[in-house]
Amino acid sequence: MATFDEEKQNKQLDDLYKKEEEQLVASLAESKYNLPYIDLYRLGIDNEALRSIPEAEAREMKVAPFKLFGENIFIAVRSPSDNLFKKLKDEMERHSLKPTFYMVSNASLNKVWDRYKEISLAESSQVGGLDISSEVLRETAKKIEYLQDISKLITEALEGNKIHKISHLLEIILAGAIAIKASDIHIEPEKDRGRLRLRLDGVLQDTNFFGLDIYRLLNSRIKLLSGMKLISKIAQDGRFSIMEGKEEINVRTSLIPGAYGESIVMRILDTKSIQVQLGELGIESYLFSVIQQEITKPNGLILVTGPTGSGKTTTLYAFLRKIYSPDIKIITIEDPIEYHLPGITQTQVNDAKGYTFLEGLSSALRQDPDVIMVGEIRDAETAEVAVQASLTGHIVFSTLHTNNAAGVIPRLIDLKVNPKILVSALTLSLAQRLVRKLCLICKKEYIPTEKENQTIKLIMDGIKEEGKNFADYKINPDMPIKIFSATGCEKCNSTGYKGQIGIFEAIKTDESIEKIIPENPSEREIKKLASKQGILSMRQDGIVKILNGITSLEEVQSVVNLNEE
Repeated sequence: MATFDEEKQNKQLDDLYKKEEEQLVASLAESKYNLPYIDLYRLGIDNEALRSIPEAEAREMKVAPFKLFGENIFIAVRSPSDNLFKKLKDEMERHSLKPTFYMVSNASLNKVWDRYKEISLAESSQVGGLDISSEVLRETAKKIEYLQDISKLITEALEGNKIHKISHLLEIILAGAIAIKASDIHIEPEKDRGRLRLRLDGVLQDTNFFGLDIYRLLNSRIKLLSGMKLISKIAQDGRFSIMEGKEEINVRTSLIPGAYGESIVMRILDTKSIQVQLGELGIESYLFSVIQQEITKPNGLILVTGPTGSGKTTTLYAFLRKIYSPDIKIITIEDPIEYHLPGITQTQVNDAKGYTFLEGLSSALRQDPDVIMVGEIRDAETAEVAVQASLTGHIVFSTLHTNNAAGVIPRLIDLKVNPKILVSALTLSLAQRLVRKLCLICKKEYIPTEKENQTIKLIMDGIKEEGKNFADYKINPDMPIKIFSATGCEKCNSTGYKGQIGIFEAIKTDESIEKIIPENPSEREIKKLASKQGILSMRQDGIVKILNGITSLEEVQSVVNLNEE
């Protein structure tokens, strides 16, 4: 005998009614109202867009703001009318937003309205991304001087009222990270707790621990903000923005599954942190003059090398800002675009759509640019096009993965670039690393050990043998060697360091280098010739910064082998 499953039948009827309603709305949107139709069940909702229209008004007008992108806001409507559109346009203009309207079903509206409960009730929140206003940031910054202050505020938030606790907690984490200039936020689940760490000056610092229940709620909140799937067993990437007054700070989110849950990393892309002028990077005066000369030439290939996190993007952006003027066209191909530069055409790699570095570079050349920046040269085809572009009246900036400046030429030859063409194309190879700067408040002078003394003297002897003048680097070689160590105080979060600086080396493609390129030279041969160019090697630049009390011996040794020949 057949059984009747009432619950199943009702669900099928509901699905049928929803499908019919969606079809009807789609038909009316096109034929009667000339509006685009959208099914919001198939689209992630931007919770922060909801701030533009209070829930009561949204329900009364049967509208729902569902996406916010810059100054553009996308609003779903159920019953379009001229009066409704005028009212909404006037209201959005007061928020400096430009509305775009879509027609939706009641089911879509209800989905958006259900999300109003996700909105944080932060007093100073405004419309736009996860909007922590300048006022909130200023008020938070007043309470924060070092990491312990963030930990204290988080503890207070966790002990407070449970309503909107997670949104408030996330606002403290983000505002605190921005206030102390952290580059990354790490939220990681462990066996019986969650861990919060902030990356300051390239080093992760433990900030707070909390229960796994708090971790799971933070995880869901961050996924909603970043436009990720709530339930997923694969790695995900997303992003959202924080409006600091009129400044937009982008947050790039990455989640990967682990043994106890998903590890969350939020990278803070604050445009102010990348706005470093060329003279502030830590480049010594002679190399600085060489770089200025090379980047202002009408054509050539300039490559920056170094590991991930060594500041290559900051250096390339500093080059672009230095040479930018309204009468030249600059195009970039990046993966991804981390910071937006005014007056420069920036494009982003999208492998899924076939827009690779190679395709981007080929397309950029059809735009008649004067300067092209390619995020990275990864393959032979991109290397070949970059070299050809530099020979046909373009300046090309890019990055390459090698350990040092001398490795650039062998690497390009390994990528099948014709050595005879490379002679004319490559103008400058620059290698760099980042080291932390000693805290000016608590750094402590000390006399190095015998082993440290030998290492420093050996490198100083090399500087002297190569004919470089110590006076140019503010060093007196006749004085006893004194260096500084990290101590730690409240001002530097007890690390002994505050801020970062680059150590650099470069090789010009001069006549002597040009002669050996067709012979496929080794790194050792290239280094030997380059030592006569008057430019410090990374080892030497590191020692100069140590002797000037800028950084410590330990910091330089962590990124450069000081005992290398």
